[in-house]
Amino acid sequence: MKNLKIGEVMGFADQVSYQPGQVVSKTLEQNEAVSLTLFAFDKGEEIGTHESRGDALVIVLDGEGEVVIDGKKHRLASGQSIVMPAGHPHSVYAKEQFKMFLVVTFPLEKKQE
Repeated sequence: MKNLKIGEVMGFADQVSYQPGQVVSKTLEQNEAVSLTLFAFDKGEEIGTHESRGDALVIVLDGEGEVVIDGKKHRLASGQSIVMPAGHPHSVYAKEQFKMFLVVTFPLEKKQE
């Protein structure tokens, strides 16, 4: 795992900071099986509609955001979570400043013998 102090107690949400007019991300792990990323969204910022080849778990750490999956809006607050399924269009919008932890699991391709 990268970008975190190992073996030390930390405030997880404090590991990424709000920046005016920006979406800030901090990658903790990225490989063919998983992606772990912390995000801090300033109010009004967003990640536009896209699809992922893996299922994505959003865990809201601070504030409030909106996740849209297949056109359906879901309002999430600190402590709440939602899974954005692979292959479905989704987006994330900051109703106010908010932080989230994103865990994406990717299907592993089986090797042909």
